[in-house]
Amino acid sequence: MEVIPPTHHKLMIVAGEPSGDAHAAALVRALRDAAPETQMEFFGATGPLLRAAGVDTIVATDQLAILGLLEIGRALPKFLRAYKQLKQAAVERRADAVVLVDWPDFNLPLARALHRRGIRVIYYISPQLWAWRSGRVNQIKRDVDLLLTILPFEREWYAKYNMDHVEFVGHPLAGEVRARYGREEFCRLHDFDTSHPIISLLPGSRHKELVRILPPMLDAAARMTRHRTDLQFVLVVAPSRSLEEAEQIIEARKGSTLLPSTFRIIHHETREALAASDVAAVASGTATLEAALLTTPMVIVYKESAINWHTLGRLITSEHYGLVNLIAGKRIVTELMQNELNGERLAAELNKLLDPQANAAMRALLQQVTDKLGAGGASQRAAESILRFIRESR
Repeated sequence: MEVIPPTHHKLMIVAGEPSGDAHAAALVRALRDAAPETQMEFFGATGPLLRAAGVDTIVATDQLAILGLLEIGRALPKFLRAYKQLKQAAVERRADAVVLVDWPDFNLPLARALHRRGIRVIYYISPQLWAWRSGRVNQIKRDVDLLLTILPFEREWYAKYNMDHVEFVGHPLAGEVRARYGREEFCRLHDFDTSHPIISLLPGSRHKELVRILPPMLDAAARMTRHRTDLQFVLVVAPSRSLEEAEQIIEARKGSTLLPSTFRIIHHETREALAASDVAAVASGTATLEAALLTTPMVIVYKESAINWHTLGRLITSEHYGLVNLIAGKRIVTELMQNELNGERLAAELNKLLDPQANAAMRALLQQVTDKLGAGGASQRAAESILRFIRESR
C-alpha cells in the first residue's frame, strides 16, 4: 500500500454555488500559501473560480446550481451522477480529508457517505440551520469532524447542541470587499452625473431570480422617475449571468415599463456600482453582505415561485431573511419578500433611504454590523485550521 508522506496532502473540495465557488477558491489559495513546503493535491466539484485556482475537476458544478422543488426533480439524475463520481473519487484517490463548502442539500448526504467510509469531513461555511431545518444538526454532529463557521453567532448556536468541534474563522468577505475605483470614475465610465443619486439594482445570480425579481425592480425604477428626473439607475448583472438574459427581460416589458434615460446595465462591476450608489435593492444572499461591507444603504428583496414559497417558506424559523439583519440580531434593513415585493412598495422604501438623514443612519448601522464579521483573513484562518486538523489526525 502506498504511504503518503506528511509533505503531501490530498484534499477533495466540493462547492456548488457561485458564492461557494469563490470562497472555496480563496481557501485553496490560502492553503497553498500557508504550507508552501507541502505538495497540495486538490480535486472535486468545481465552478470556474476553483478551476482557475488549479483544482482538478471531477464534477463541474456550473450547471448544478438550481432553485426549488420542480428544478430539483428535473435535475435529479445529474445530481445522483455527481454524487457517485465524487464518492468514488474520494475513495480511489484516498483523500486526506474532504472540504465541503456550503451547499447543504448535496453536501450533507455526501458527508454521511464519506464519513462512513472513514474519510475525515471538514465543513466550511456552515449550513444555515439556525434559519431552517435545525434538525439537521444531528447529521453534522455525526458526520462532520470539523465545522468552520463564518458568522459570529453560529458557534454559540451549535454549543447549545453540545458540539465542540466548531470554530469561528470570520467571514471571507471581511476585509476583502472594496471597489477598484471610486464614484467619480464610475460615473465617468457610465456617463452619470456625480451630483445626482445613483440606485443599484441587484436581482440575483440565478436565471430564475432574474425572471422573478428583475420585473418589480424595473417597475420601481419607472415609478421613481415619474416624480424625480435626477435619479440614475444601474442594473448589476451577476458574473454568473449574461447581459442577454437581463436584456430579454427588459425588452419583454418595454410596452408596460418606461425606464429612465439614465438606466445602465453593467457586468463585472458589482462592488464598484455598490460603492458608487446612494442606495440599492439587493436580492437576499451574499451580495447583501457586500453592500453592507461597503456601507451602502439597501432594501433586501426576494421572490420565489408560489409552490416553492408555500413549501419551503414554511420551514424557515428565523425571524429575519437577510444576513445583515441576522448578524445585527434585529431588523435594520427592510426586507420585501415574495408578495411584499412589488414596484410600488420597493419604490417607496428606496425613496425613504434617499433622505440624507435616513441614509446616514443606515450607513452607521451597517458599519456596526460588519464590524462583527472580523477584521479580515478568514480564508487564512480556515486554511490554518484545516492544516492543523489534518496533521493532528494523521
